[in-house]
Amino acid sequence: MLWVIAGPTASGKTSFAIALAKALDTEIISFDSRQFFREIPIGTAAPTSEERSIVTHHFIGNKSITETYSAGGYANDARAFCERWFAQREHLVAVGGSGLYLSALLRGFDDLPSIPAAIREDINRKTEAKGLTWLQEEVQRVDPKYVKTVDVQNPRRLARALEVYRSSGKRLSELQSSNNRAFPVPVRTYGIDWPRDELYARIEQRVDAMMADGLEDEAQSVYAYRTHQALQTVGYRELFSFFNGNCQRKEAVDQIKTNTRRYAKRQLTWFRNRESLTWIAPNTKAESLIQQ
Repeated sequence: MLWVIAGPTASGKTSFAIALAKALDTEIISFDSRQFFREIPIGTAAPTSEERSIVTHHFIGNKSITETYSAGGYANDARAFCERWFAQREHLVAVGGSGLYLSALLRGFDDLPSIPAAIREDINRKTEAKGLTWLQEEVQRVDPKYVKTVDVQNPRRLARALEVYRSSGKRLSELQSSNNRAFPVPVRTYGIDWPRDELYARIEQRVDAMMADGLEDEAQSVYAYRTHQALQTVGYRELFSFFNGNCQRKEAVDQIKTNTRRYAKRQLTWFRNRESLTWIAPNTKAESLIQQ
């Protein structure tokens, strides 16, 4: 049995998954696309070394920010891991907040078509000249369904959708939902459901805690790699803008909070629209799921 624990950022997925894995005497596989990268544990809220000593985690810190790791690559790696795992063990817990990577885990995900260099260069050139707003509007025009679930502040994600459409005539949202390779064992999927105002308060507290734990220093340590895919994400873009002198430190922190709330909203939209999760209250005991 694969036990999936999903939900938005700051919803308490890690601690719940650890409790569930302990109760099942098993381990955890992550489908969090940001926690793959070993150099940025603070800003991605990766499980701490103490948490990982309680229960073994897989696909955490297994890549460098200098590497590119796609949903297709993750699908191949994670599903191969699961096939080996379930040949010997009965249970495994999967946890994360990246809906696309959960879909890749459960149903497979083919790597997208290769993009001609001329198309990629043209999109990059126009984005640099016309700005992020132009890119957002172009993707909205060709693939409005994708815009509803993607981080619209992430130029790499948006550019990818436009590249796919211009090179193949197909919408990325359609390609993402076209695969349906059955998972090898039964799956139970749960989402941790917080009242919106409480979730937003938890997000603000988490951002403050990250800053106290050294997020600014962490962002400074990877600043030289700021154009890499792994760093086109909330928490780093805002601090890079501060480092570049485009805003004050407090403005950057406030923007992290705002963009994290927006990210959580998109996560919830994905999980509610694309995954048949059983939503559970935050105070649910892990053991109660096993007894159902």
